[in-house]
Amino acid sequence: MKYLAVCAQQSAEHQVLTFAARATDVLRFASIERIGRNEQGELSGFQRPQVAAHIREIRDYLEKPNAVLPNPIVVAFTDRVEIDDLGNGAAQLTIDVSVGAPGLVVDGQQRLSALAQVDRDFQVFVSALICRDDAELRRQFVLINNTRPLPKSLIYELLPTVDDLPPRLSRRSMAANLTARLNFENTALKGYIKQHTSPGGIIADTVIQKIIMESLANGVMRELIKSHDGETSCVRLVSNFFDGVKRAFPEAWHGHNPSSSRLLHGAGIQAMGDVMEVLAQRGSARTVSDFQDGLQCLRGKTAWTEGKWELGGEVRGWNALQNVNRDISLLKHYLVGVVKADQRQRRKAAPTPLLDRAAG
Repeated sequence: MKYLAVCAQQSAEHQVLTFAARATDVLRFASIERIGRNEQGELSGFQRPQVAAHIREIRDYLEKPNAVLPNPIVVAFTDRVEIDDLGNGAAQLTIDVSVGAPGLVVDGQQRLSALAQVDRDFQVFVSALICRDDAELRRQFVLINNTRPLPKSLIYELLPTVDDLPPRLSRRSMAANLTARLNFENTALKGYIKQHTSPGGIIADTVIQKIIMESLANGVMRELIKSHDGETSCVRLVSNFFDGVKRAFPEAWHGHNPSSSRLLHGAGIQAMGDVMEVLAQRGSARTVSDFQDGLQCLRGKTAWTEGKWELGGEVRGWNALQNVNRDISLLKHYLVGVVKADQRQRRKAAPTPLLDRAAG
């Protein structure tokens, strides 16, 4: 197989070239060796297992006529390749596939697997790295794949500016957009949320996004978002709730951070997200006053900054609750239980409507 390639002057010890090839041709001259051990425990290969959902997501994207894939598949060779220098940085690369694929995929195995499933004439860039032996090839694999990935919060903050996302990222995109509006518009959480564009915030953006995503999927925002100006209604709902929280627990909010108050901690914020759902769905709370009134039942029953939590038979120090699933679930269950009991009591205490009395 012959390819017209472009050489890059990068290292005296290695030759690096790039060229375009179809995915099916790449799989003829390069294989994907996944990591494993034989019966003697000897290590072989280096690639991680296929991630079916990720491959499916890439394939769905690549089947669109306007799809592009500018990042290359990286393939390393140790033998059976010849490079003829054509001058001015150009070269002809000859790959001998007579006894099988001589190359190994170093980076891009999921992309290549997805490309192999796409029924269209689609070329990708291939970066070829010529290594002196297998040990050098493995070293390059580790170095190439050990680069620090982008922080998820940075990617999430960028999502609202990206169109045509897969469903999993579309939901995150909506939550990221509402979170940014809460942080930069005139709301109760303005400046409180830590984002890459707001490093002085103290509440993790991913925590607020999680509250919003859960509500959009199964809570009050599921219908609210469909209403006229639904996004603004959702922003106003969250803002009004946390405005009510500030007024209900001013001593645990103002002047504090996640280390000094569990109300501003990831566990507290997520647990209060469930309280918002109960008040909004069962109590139809929408205004700051509605939420503040509904939160009064928690006064004297929380330990945001001092004391102990009495969580249904389990006693914890005020700062012993951590941002882990079990602790968050424990706190949610406790707070929601108190609020639901208060609402049941209110319904019992409510006077019987005059119409019902007359009918009786």
